[in-house]
Amino acid sequence: MFKRHGLSAFAVVIAVFILLPVIVIGSYAMLADGALWQHLFDTVLSEYLVNSLLLLFGVGTGVLLLGVPTAWLTSMCSFPGRRWFSWALLLPLAMPAYIIAYTYTGILDYAGPVQTSIRELTGLGYGDYWFFEIRSMGGAIVMMSLVLYPYVYLLARSAFLEQSVNSIEVGCSLGYSRWRALWSLALPMARPAIIAGLSLALMETLADYGTVQYFGVSTFTTGIFRTFYGYGDTAAAAQLAVGLLAFVMLLVLLERYSRRRARYHSAVESKARADLIPLDGSKALIASALCLAPLLFGFMIPAAQLLYWAVFEAQPLGWDFVELAWNSFSLAFMAALIAVILAIILSYAKRNKPIKPISTVIAISGFGYALPGTIIAIGVLIPLAWMDHSIIAMFEGLGWDNPGLLLSGSLVALLFAYTVRFLAVALGSVQAGLDQIKPSLDHAGRSMGHSPWAILRQIHVPLMRGSILTAVLIVFVDVLKELPATLILRPFNFNTMAVRAYELASDERLVDAAPASIMIVLVGLIPVLMLHASISRRRPH
Repeated sequence: MFKRHGLSAFAVVIAVFILLPVIVIGSYAMLADGALWQHLFDTVLSEYLVNSLLLLFGVGTGVLLLGVPTAWLTSMCSFPGRRWFSWALLLPLAMPAYIIAYTYTGILDYAGPVQTSIRELTGLGYGDYWFFEIRSMGGAIVMMSLVLYPYVYLLARSAFLEQSVNSIEVGCSLGYSRWRALWSLALPMARPAIIAGLSLALMETLADYGTVQYFGVSTFTTGIFRTFYGYGDTAAAAQLAVGLLAFVMLLVLLERYSRRRARYHSAVESKARADLIPLDGSKALIASALCLAPLLFGFMIPAAQLLYWAVFEAQPLGWDFVELAWNSFSLAFMAALIAVILAIILSYAKRNKPIKPISTVIAISGFGYALPGTIIAIGVLIPLAWMDHSIIAMFEGLGWDNPGLLLSGSLVALLFAYTVRFLAVALGSVQAGLDQIKPSLDHAGRSMGHSPWAILRQIHVPLMRGSILTAVLIVFVDVLKELPATLILRPFNFNTMAVRAYELASDERLVDAAPASIMIVLVGLIPVLMLHASISRRRPH
């Protein structure tokens, strides 16, 4: 019986384990102190709500304005630099929002090179001229829009490239100009992809902590940190986390509701691309400028500034940086390995028994990616702390020495949180690779008497090495950039490059934060270039 159903049972256990932080947050929130919650409600809760909504609206507008036009231009038009822009516009995805926020603060703040040059050239002093305040709600919106628009660009461009030629040609035959056919037909057909990209960007906005905290913008994420560390009230922090979770769920439901009855089909039998719209003269110049602007401000300028600081102004790299790099890379590698192994087991369980309960298990397991790291961290900390105290009580009852916090005070908590947060990323890549393997290989393996575990180990894993490597790399980089969960759960005297960059920037040592920041950005380029290669392979010619 176990041999027949062991894989499915194991998949169910994994799903329940992965969902544990969400269950704990929901149940623990009911234990909050009413007086403290009333105090939060009377003082700061409305500020958290309003600021979170403003941030969502501003970033949502920004990523649409930057992502959709650039995706349209690089997919449908011919102008100088189009091929280069088609992949280069993905580069800001490698720049974490909190890093670009620190960098532009160093550039645009009062003591930065831009305002210093203005004062030197004009002779004006402090208060004599107006300049954009980077540390503000507007600054946070601009910073996040610059690094999150690739979510919309990526999915919108993929949708434009896969659209049938026939729909555009039919529109032209009915008297539409090519521009009007693109606006009236191509854009609505790409709406599901655009909304999906927008939802991802908004979820990342809600999950952000480093940017809003550094700019002094109070949101649900910063409120959770203040309640958790300032008041020491885990239950009240859990209640705020439930409020943030409600925002995330609302985004998911709105995305699904927006296309509840809509159906978008493409004539897959048509492989020919429509002729690109040729742009010349001023139109070509405008198209190139529109594509260059987000790339310039979202990647080239901050990356160049970070590189300059790291090479010429930061303190020389020593053993401390080597230790930081080792901590970051080893932790990211372990988390990626755990997430990918679990993703392989879950994906194969679904393939082995493609029934609704198993499919539901897979869906539940991937839910963690929609949750901010703050929520997951608190949901992980509560049960592990309870288990630690139970272990300590057991040791003391037996007359043994106190073992300390074996779970909540070690890397176990971090690895658990990373697995919950990024399992969905690994699932996507692994499932894609598994779907390309013909079911006849499974049947052949069973006919020879092999168990499902043997078939998975000896046949499927070797065949999908590329997908597994892709999953490992993407999870590796995501863990390397993760800040909120790492800040809450890291053991004492344990730092990563993300945490070190945050600490130095918080102390206004922006230059010294550059080496760790530029390392994170450079490593983050790996999955970005992989995404570009994936889209290029799928593009019809």
